[in-house]
Amino acid sequence: MDAVFNRSLMAVGKLPISIGGYMEGNWENLGTAGVSDGNQFQFRRVSVFLSSTISPRIKFMSEIEFENGAEDIEVEFAALDFEFDPLLNLRGGMIINPIGGFNQNHDGPKWEFVDRPIAMTEMLPDTWSNAGFGLYGKKYTDQGMLGYEIYISGGFDDSIIENSEGKTFLPAATNNPDRFEESANGKPLITGKVAAGNDILGEIGLSYMGGVYNTYQDEGVIIDAKRRVDVLDIDYNTTLPKIDTRLIGEWAWIFVDVPPTYSEQFGTEQRGGFLDIVQPLLKGDVFGWSNAVVNVACRLEYVDWNVGNFRETGGNIADDLWSIMPAISFRPNAESVIRLNYRFQEQRDILGNPAVTTAGLIFGISTYF
Repeated sequence: MDAVFNRSLMAVGKLPISIGGYMEGNWENLGTAGVSDGNQFQFRRVSVFLSSTISPRIKFMSEIEFENGAEDIEVEFAALDFEFDPLLNLRGGMIINPIGGFNQNHDGPKWEFVDRPIAMTEMLPDTWSNAGFGLYGKKYTDQGMLGYEIYISGGFDDSIIENSEGKTFLPAATNNPDRFEESANGKPLITGKVAAGNDILGEIGLSYMGGVYNTYQDEGVIIDAKRRVDVLDIDYNTTLPKIDTRLIGEWAWIFVDVPPTYSEQFGTEQRGGFLDIVQPLLKGDVFGWSNAVVNVACRLEYVDWNVGNFRETGGNIADDLWSIMPAISFRPNAESVIRLNYRFQEQRDILGNPAVTTAGLIFGISTYF
């Protein structure tokens, strides 16, 4: 829940701002169904953080991201916080909706894997942010921590079922820049999360996001029923004592009211998630870095974009994917990482035809600055 605060920021002389950021670059060689595009070199993103303490307990924070060599420039986060009490804080502006654990904790240097989790980018919208307002707070006790966040914001639109993917696809809504100045239907998206944890058991978060997504009226004339999208999510992270194994997982369920005139390739229910297992192998002085860590890791992933059966035949609707990704990473410090991943993935179409296999190596570097 402290993702926007747990970042490297440095004051700039006597200026009233602090600045930081992170970058990611990678190489990959993947093949799908025996066909490969060969060696691909990618500079995926550089993000810049700007923060300012305007006065005691009034803070401004922002993140500006340059993707694919500045082909895309986006303001991902720009919010003003008023801190009344540890349990009562007001945030407004462009907020990151707190759905799940990854959406707010997406910074590349935090992860042992080059690619972001498939379910959190291709089922849920990646780094999903909107104009909105809300409250958050956190309280620590001897037993652990309890925190919450709740926001009302702009939200989804008809593109989640009217898109080039030809299926129910929530990430399509991120392509609509107008969502920061007008709503598709005037109804707020509600996003809320509660989290609890302690040093021994780890942290668990339960979150919900939902609202009307479609344009159901035009100049006051009702043209459709109000159709909802609702998301439930559970995330968990912990470190096993003695062996220091890190477990990070998330699972989400999506429910969409799809018009009955749409074909069954548009799913009314989706589900998916991931589990990262990270095991330190070596800690200490490596190549002159005194606090270096060598990790081995593995990511397990599953996504089903269309849960259910065909009405006519009763057969299972497929449109699903699973992936396993072993990895090795080297961290010369806590804020920089060199990582090598191997992806093995199988994906089926809606009819459940034999799965198409994707496999190959991915190498990348990432660091805060």
